[in-house]
Amino acid sequence: MTAPIPSPGSTGQPRQVYSVSQLNREARAVLEGHFPLLWVEGEISNFARPGSGHLYFSLKDEHAQARCAMFRVRNLHLRFEPRNGMHVVARVRISMFEPRGEFQLIVEHMEEAGDGVLRRAFDALKARLQTEGLFDPARKRPLPAMPNTVGVITSPTGAAIRDVLTILRRRCPAIQVIVYPVPVQGAGAAQKIAAAIGRAGMRGECDVLIVGRGGGSLEDLWAFNEEVVARAVHASPIPVVSAVGHEIDFTIVDFVADMRAATPSAAAELVSPDSTQQLKRLARLDARLTRCTQTVVARKRQMLVWVDKRLKHPGRKLQEMAQRVDELQSRLVKAEQRWLRHMGARLATVSARLSQHTPVHRLARLADRRRSLTHRLAAAMGRVHETRVQYLHANVRALHAISPLATLGRGYAIVQRTDGSVVRAPVEVAVGDRLRARLAQGALNVRVEEKDVDV
Repeated sequence: MTAPIPSPGSTGQPRQVYSVSQLNREARAVLEGHFPLLWVEGEISNFARPGSGHLYFSLKDEHAQARCAMFRVRNLHLRFEPRNGMHVVARVRISMFEPRGEFQLIVEHMEEAGDGVLRRAFDALKARLQTEGLFDPARKRPLPAMPNTVGVITSPTGAAIRDVLTILRRRCPAIQVIVYPVPVQGAGAAQKIAAAIGRAGMRGECDVLIVGRGGGSLEDLWAFNEEVVARAVHASPIPVVSAVGHEIDFTIVDFVADMRAATPSAAAELVSPDSTQQLKRLARLDARLTRCTQTVVARKRQMLVWVDKRLKHPGRKLQEMAQRVDELQSRLVKAEQRWLRHMGARLATVSARLSQHTPVHRLARLADRRRSLTHRLAAAMGRVHETRVQYLHANVRALHAISPLATLGRGYAIVQRTDGSVVRAPVEVAVGDRLRARLAQGALNVRVEEKDVDV
């Protein structure tokens, strides 16, 4: 956007000038933001399909026309081949092709005009029933895992019943099938289908119901879009599987039913267990049960042997328990006595501490402690002095006791040879040897006359 410039001849008030691309861009934003998705009915003209796969055409009526574009990702789901002159109903959003400034409609969905009326009725009923809660996932019931009887509400001559019976016979021949024959299209078909659902619910002879038919146009399938059928399915006490048309076909019954199947054959597979797989599973479970049983028996046998070894005579067990009771009683009495002594000591301690909290008692106690320490100091000094004196006397006596002179004073003598060595045994001298005997006072020179070795 350019800056505002004053207009020539004006009063000086600036004017806003847009470029073409800016104007187209803002116009496109206004168109796309103002209009929601809406339905447009008209005739196709100027139809073109370039190599990109997108569709370009005009929708016109007797008074006007509008350019349309349907991109490839959307037209892949078309159920018909568009062509010039075809009357259609399209769900569109309004836009603008900026490079050329052309108003255009972006088509999200398109169907032939005949189907369009039915489609609008379908959407209106769907919205109303959804508001009432008929589609609530919380009310949908699970299908029985092993049904005994399956009810099928469909045409008795159509391909759907043959497909269902073939699948059930192949997967699980033991399942019984009850067919409730009804017309699946045309006048009165919806009322008869609803009556059959109610009749099956009243009889209670089936475990699950399959309601459906083979494929067809929207008009062919319309009986399953009627409100009476939807409410009958909702009121059914038996779980219902819808199987209407092909995988791309959706009906009101599909949303109300407890489960939707893409085709009648798929519905038969949903409600029936595969007998071959079930037999294999039973074989595996049987093998597991056998192994588990053997393991449990072996464990119980081992436990029985262990318990047998630990098993005691009741009388012996009673004696042990009586002894244990006596022991516990004795421990209880001792524990009570210890507790009483402990509490008594605590009481005495607390009482003593309480009585000692006055300053007078503390001063008296400190004075007594001073006198006690004084006496203890004097006594300790006296004891230390006396201990030292006794220690000195003991050392003197010990030295005197080990002195050689003290030994000689008791009448002993030290016998020496002439070289001064001490004689300790008679065998160390010979008869006639000269020896010296040292006494306490003086010494004697002696000569060996004879030896007495035995002394």
